Amino acid sequence: MTAIPASALAAAGPLARFLRADRPAVMGILNVTPDSFSDGGRFFDPAVAIRHAEQMAADGADILDIGAESTRPYPGQKPVDRDAEIARLAPVLPAVVKLGLPVSIDTIKADVARWALDQGAVIVNDVWGLQRDPAMAPLVAERGVPVIVMHNRDEADPAIDIVSDMVAFLARSVAIAEGAGIARNRIAVDPGIGFGKTPDQSIAALAKVRALHQLGLPILVGASRKRFIDRIDPSPVTARIGGSLAAHLHAAEAGAAIIRAHDVRETVQALKVRAALGAAA
Repeated sequence: MTAIPASALAAAGPLARFLRADRPAVMGILNVTPDSFSDGGRFFDPAVAIRHAEQMAADGADILDIGAESTRPYPGQKPVDRDAEIARLAPVLPAVVKLGLPVSIDTIKADVARWALDQGAVIVNDVWGLQRDPAMAPLVAERGVPVIVMHNRDEADPAIDIVSDMVAFLARSVAIAEGAGIARNRIAVDPGIGFGKTPDQSIAALAKVRALHQLGLPILVGASRKRFIDRIDPSPVTARIGGSLAAHLHAAEAGAAIIRAHDVRETVQALKVRAALGAAA
């Protein structure tokens, strides 16, 4: 079983070089922030962050995603300005680029994305789907790099149909991208599990992630350690690997092209075993 429908893989064009036909690509998460929900700033020290990137590469990551401003879907997120964000990235990102894997910059600021692309990043990951910084879409178009657009909301609204909202938001993101001159074959979409959603809405978004195939673009899913797992089985952030793997295997079955994960080795192993079982069936 392929990781992504053949039609979507063919449509991916330049983005396809970051994808895999045998299983979803695994994007390893590197947070160089003091307030990440998932690791509590464990990798804020540049030397520790670089070692962690090296370990994720050794563990089989296909892409490394680095961010320097927490986008934690919890109270307490602290915005930082562009200079502070770049200052956090500067001692880490160039060294991570030298590892030889594609590097994605996780930011909502065009100035930060521009700096990161100048340092060798090759993908932009925007958790506000090009709908926050009006300079982001033109920058991505100018540089000709792939972009990941994610669904987000300022606040969760338990009364809405989250899947319909997700599809509509991402359709707007794609329209913004195309309006700026970004080719469709450079765009991937992300349901934004845990962002602007109640835990139950995150469960629904993941359960019905196939709905995003109507956009005709590769799908990235990042359910790693998210709060909805605690809703199903009460557990601290550091004890959610089982739930993360279950969520990501579901996403793979639904045709996700990229899985964004903290626990790279375990995620790669799970996806390899799923692929081998599918091939042997």
